Amino acid sequence: MKKNTLLLCCGMSGSGKSYFIKNTLPSGLFYNLKSATTRKMRDGESEGKPYYFRDEKYFDKTPMATHLFVNEQFWKTGEQKWLYGVPESEVYEHVGQNLTYDVIQPKYARELIDWFCNKKLNYVYDFKVAWFLPPAHHMDIVSERANMENDIAVRKNNTCTAYDLLDAGLWVDYMLCPLARQFDVRLIKYIQSLIITQNIK
Repeated sequence: MKKNTLLLCCGMSGSGKSYFIKNTLPSGLFYNLKSATTRKMRDGESEGKPYYFRDEKYFDKTPMATHLFVNEQFWKTGEQKWLYGVPESEVYEHVGQNLTYDVIQPKYARELIDWFCNKKLNYVYDFKVAWFLPPAHHMDIVSERANMENDIAVRKNNTCTAYDLLDAGLWVDYMLCPLARQFDVRLIKYIQSLIITQNIK
């Protein structure tokens, strides 16, 4: 049986993960798993685009495939927790499709892989890890998005280095820097093979 692909996109804020998913991957070839989050909407965002905006109680009662607490090191009692996570229902609704997961820290990509394995979905999915290297100006991009207390500090703290990948036990299949128009030829060939085998136009 031909397996589907879970493409795990890991990289610092501003490294072009979302840009790559939206503008480089062929339309209809992958579904990008959406996370729920407790953080406030930014300009241009709306419910379900790109996140499901929820409160902390949602995370307490909802089965999650991943569970991120991204401002944990800066959080103080009484402040808002920035929780992120992919609800299990979000995955189950799209099983049978090629999937992408956009996340900074490799440990959360590992968390999703482990969830797939625990649910026996590794029998129908291949896991591919793409490491997005940030361009020189990525902090300018991050600064433009910042709209919350400690926003930039949180983004800097949530790293995606070779050490982080090793600690997560991840093998990097592809390295790319889409904002600098640098792509891993092997990834492009892999995408082309998926297009052919799955008759995506």
